[in-house]
Amino acid sequence: MSAPVRTALALLLFAVVACHADDKTSQGVAERFVDQHYVQIDLAGAKPYCTGVALQKIEEEQRLTQGQTIDESTRRPTVRYRLLQKSEEADHQTFVYEGTISVEDAGTFNRKWLISTRRDGAVWKVSNFEEFD
Repeated sequence: MSAPVRTALALLLFAVVACHADDKTSQGVAERFVDQHYVQIDLAGAKPYCTGVALQKIEEEQRLTQGQTIDESTRRPTVRYRLLQKSEEADHQTFVYEGTISVEDAGTFNRKWLISTRRDGAVWKVSNFEEFD
């Protein structure tokens, strides 16, 4: 790989990383959760960011999808999202994201995700989440 290509890739990686909030913040935790749950479709990866009702929902989704394999032959959507709104209080914050989901040969559609976070000791956790049109 040539030096200009390596430099371009490094800058692209930096830009992607820089676009996310610090994962020690409420918004950062919400974004990591959205990345794992909706973009990567990785329930186990989303679970460490959760507490309370959100954790119960993730565990129920894991139970319902148990035995379903996602492998190289599975048609995975491309998911992009953006923050639409946030409401911040001292120990509770809420974020609304709009996701654009594209499935090859099946079109594109939008969903909104309401992500609630709260302090769990010294860290922020997702306490609830909902999806709506």
